Amino acid sequence: QVQLVESGGGLVQPGGSLRLSCAASGIIFSISTMAWYRQAPGKQRELAAVIRSGGTTNYIDSVKGRFTISRDNAKNTVYLQMSNLKPEDTAVYYCNADAKRSYSGSYADYWGQGTQVTVSS
Repeated sequence: QVQLVESGGGLVQPGGSLRLSCAASGIIFSISTMAWYRQAPGKQRELAAVIRSGGTTNYIDSVKGRFTISRDNAKNTVYLQMSNLKPEDTAVYYCNADAKRSYSGSYADYWGQGTQVTVSS
């Protein structure tokens, strides 16, 4: 099994910054895409940012210019640097990774437990 553990969430004032981390552990042969999703109260989960194995990234429009996703392949870790946070960024943030556990295996989807981000004065 592959475990994803997020950290770095919390309460921050509007305009502030937070950095989320997500470390993957377990038997891992390789990880392709890593991503951060978020789910606000009463809303569907949405893809906030994604980074592929080659380093290309994509963001939803509402976070472009404010969020930066990055990864450390040696540590199997993905980060989300969030700046100029707004109340509408309040959500539970989930880490997602597409990983396989052996050379001959298939890629499977793995999720973290989520970390709460609250933006409020």
